[in-house]
Amino acid sequence: MKQRRRGGGPAAGASKRRVFVVDDHQILREGLRMLLDSQEDLAVCGEASSVQEGLRAILEAAPDLAIVDLSLENSNGLDLVKDLNARRPDLPVLVLSMHDEGLFAERAIRAGARGYLMKKEAGRELLSAIHTLLSGKIYLSEGRAQHVLGAALRGRTPAAGGPMDRLSDREIEVFEMIGHGTRTRDIARNLHLSVKTVETHRARIKEKLGLPDSAQLVQHAVQWVEKL
Repeated sequence: MKQRRRGGGPAAGASKRRVFVVDDHQILREGLRMLLDSQEDLAVCGEASSVQEGLRAILEAAPDLAIVDLSLENSNGLDLVKDLNARRPDLPVLVLSMHDEGLFAERAIRAGARGYLMKKEAGRELLSAIHTLLSGKIYLSEGRAQHVLGAALRGRTPAAGGPMDRLSDREIEVFEMIGHGTRTRDIARNLHLSVKTVETHRARIKEKLGLPDSAQLVQHAVQWVEKL
């Protein structure tokens, strides 16, 4: 699935490949800009902190690659990945996230991303991932790639097998907001949903996770967020 590439990139003097960064932490964006701008073949052409801002700016900037976090301001990065895949299917998107790849890597790939990397990885691994995507390949960690390929050979859909895998992308998004203490009405406003729809998601989450009541739902959501 992933072919590792050390070094590489265009020869000296070639034009730099333009990278757009979407993350709601300014310090991280600044760190990425310093790292990427220091490379001979890469340059950051823009930044954003939300889905709406990111989609608009990326379509205007027309970068060669986009780096997207999953947790953005009042929104989910998977929504941005899906929007970009619909409007710019040729654009390589690398998801860079603190979320466990066991739960989110395959979801990101299904949404249209070409790669997934956890933020705990070293800068050299990020550069390797970027060059892999720019060369037209998909990037996953060795362990995750083997998992995906093994499941494909057995004719099954890849899955980590935990209770959270039963949730849809939207249900995970609602679950995370619950864990952050966001009220139902605010979740509805942030996700542009009706309160009734959010309540339906809450009910389905409780059912899928085997939780008896709303108090247990909130407790489990808080515990899950604290592990991120």
